[in-house]
Amino acid sequence: MFTTFVATPQSAAGSDKNKNTGGTLVSPSSEPPESLVRVPPRPKRTQVARACDWCRTQRVKCDNNYPCKNCHSRGWQCSNKGSNELHTLTLAYREIDRLKQQVSELEKQLKEERDNSDTVKLDVTASILSPPASTKASEPTIPDEIWDCTRKKTWGGVHTSAAYSRQKTWYGPSSLFYFISRMSTYLTSVLQSLHLDEQMELNSVARSFATPNCNRPLEGHEPSQEPGKAATLGEFLAPTEEEYFLNLFWQSYHSSLLVLNELDFKEHYKSLWVIPGKPRKSSALVDIVIAISMQYGMAIIPRSGTGVSSDVDADDPTIAGRCYYRRCQSLLTGELESPTISTLQCQVLSVIYLCCASFQNMAHSTLALAVRTAHMLGLHSEPAETMSLAEKEMRKRLYWSLYTVESKTCMKLGRPFSLGLSTTMCSLPGDDHTVAMLAGSSFAPLGENVTWLSYNLYNTKLVLAARAVHTALYAKYSDVYNGEKGNTIYDDLEALERYADFLATSIKTLHTWVEAVPGALKTKREGDGVALSTDLSPLVMERFAPLWLQRQRLLLELLYHNLAMNLYRPFITFPSASSSPSSPPLTPVTQSHANSAINHGVAITQILHQMLSETDILCGWHEAFQWQWNAALTLAGYLFAYPSSSTTAVVRKAVDRAVGVFEIFGCSFAAANSAAAVMRDLAAKVDFLASTTGNGQTQVLGDAVEVIDGSRGMMLTHEDDAATSNVPAMDMAFSVESSDNLETLWSVIGNVTDEWGYTFGAS
Repeated sequence: MFTTFVATPQSAAGSDKNKNTGGTLVSPSSEPPESLVRVPPRPKRTQVARACDWCRTQRVKCDNNYPCKNCHSRGWQCSNKGSNELHTLTLAYREIDRLKQQVSELEKQLKEERDNSDTVKLDVTASILSPPASTKASEPTIPDEIWDCTRKKTWGGVHTSAAYSRQKTWYGPSSLFYFISRMSTYLTSVLQSLHLDEQMELNSVARSFATPNCNRPLEGHEPSQEPGKAATLGEFLAPTEEEYFLNLFWQSYHSSLLVLNELDFKEHYKSLWVIPGKPRKSSALVDIVIAISMQYGMAIIPRSGTGVSSDVDADDPTIAGRCYYRRCQSLLTGELESPTISTLQCQVLSVIYLCCASFQNMAHSTLALAVRTAHMLGLHSEPAETMSLAEKEMRKRLYWSLYTVESKTCMKLGRPFSLGLSTTMCSLPGDDHTVAMLAGSSFAPLGENVTWLSYNLYNTKLVLAARAVHTALYAKYSDVYNGEKGNTIYDDLEALERYADFLATSIKTLHTWVEAVPGALKTKREGDGVALSTDLSPLVMERFAPLWLQRQRLLLELLYHNLAMNLYRPFITFPSASSSPSSPPLTPVTQSHANSAINHGVAITQILHQMLSETDILCGWHEAFQWQWNAALTLAGYLFAYPSSSTTAVVRKAVDRAVGVFEIFGCSFAAANSAAAVMRDLAAKVDFLASTTGNGQTQVLGDAVEVIDGSRGMMLTHEDDAATSNVPAMDMAFSVESSDNLETLWSVIGNVTDEWGYTFGAS
């Protein structure tokens, strides 16, 4: 009945066992109590990133299903949305690392795409420029401009006042105003006296009057009321006088600005004379054609009794015909809601009138209206097949004339373009004999595949080529200069040299255009001289070539030199205090581009001086005067930047020749006399500074420059090789570009009061 318990000695293991069981003795022969059985651990509860709204409110367990178990069983609308992403800290770090890696890869792809975009755009333009000329232009699919909002550094412009109002407007780095600002900063530094931009700006009509209407003249410039000058003062002309100026348009602008059909215009003009003996009906198109013809016609008539005055008054030829211009603008107001082809023609011709009258900002604003009108009319698209061939080609010529004028204006002012190849589906106009016969004018054919329309085609291709280089060059700025050294790229000469290397590659697009121009559109040279080059050989004018053809050839070559000079000009580097005379920076490609810029400037001056002295082909041609003004300031800037260069004598001689060109133009309009006065002042400063830095310092240009016969000037090596030739660095002592670095640079000047009223070296 009784159970006998036998005590068992504790061993070491038993001791440990007892310790593990809390010291309770267990009989080996009996089943352990239920409380002493080891229970396996419960499985870990599945984590839920975020409970749904119902489970969180009820504080019950949720899951990652959608809908969750609780909502499914109760028929509730579950807010889980089926997302199984766990927002734990560890996974968050993993997600951050993944996103960083993805951003890094995307940035790398973006950089590669941006590097390749410039080459692609140049290839697209090259395909447009490729012959044959009479075929359709290639239909590019690459955007003409690619602006990247992630760019870290942009090349800013300058704000300056170039008009009647003192309100400042913005001009980009490719503009002449930007170059003038750089030159003024440098002269302020070396002359140690404030040198304002206004000292190098023309006394043009735009600086004397607020509008072409001359409604706000400056003090002392009241409109003249002399008799016999009604045509220039704003009164309308008699029918015979109108006919004279209309005929003058067909002899001058028409062959170089193809926006009108001569036959259609004459039919329109005839229809305006309804009642014999009464004034004709109003027409905005006729008015603007008469306006620009009067502007040109009055400029080819030398002014009598005015001497060399640079005073601008209301009788100035650059605003002749303003009453017709004003009436044209009034009539156009009623056409803006329902524009026609005639509306766009008026707007393009208005831009020409304003540019010749020096109202650059008004011209730019009018261009914006013209661009919108072209889009409203659908001219950016390929003409419909239902149209006749004559109408198709007329629309193409009008659109591409607008495209050319807009591109030239924006590059000249350094401002963004409104028209681009990405939105242009219209092919280039034709120039074959069939199209020329349908264009409404009778001009003799120039060759097997060249007609009077070929100039317009190659003029358009030239602007396309220059614009492609321009766009690629300024889009590349942030890739080569990050802003770590100084305020502009001129403070980082290594970046400037890389920038010059890029231009040396992209400028080949312009050389491709030169090679494609047919011989019939080139002006011959004496001896072995090459047309469309900078060898400065004298031109040979064909005695029996028609005037319109000779003018086409000259305008095409002058425009080429002007566009090329503008592309090279940013690489003219003014001295600054950061350079050392003993160890000048090695920037051979930059210096080669500076040489190329003045080569084209000297070529412009040489051509215009010869043509104005020997012929009247370009007499009174306002755009030619503006090209010479652009070239003259470029030459002066080069002399300031490199006063001891081996090319200085040739460039200095070209400056004197430019003054002669301005004096010839000055016989017609006052702005040219103002330009001559500015250049004489700059030439005197050039001579003074050259005399103060002639301490045995010379700038060696090596094989890049060859001084030849004095009457021929200077000749550089071919530009294809000039950019990559090994040109030794110029040993100029200084380099000044920063606007905030205007301390004394040349103490050797001393305290000298010069003829301009400046005190050199004064504290």
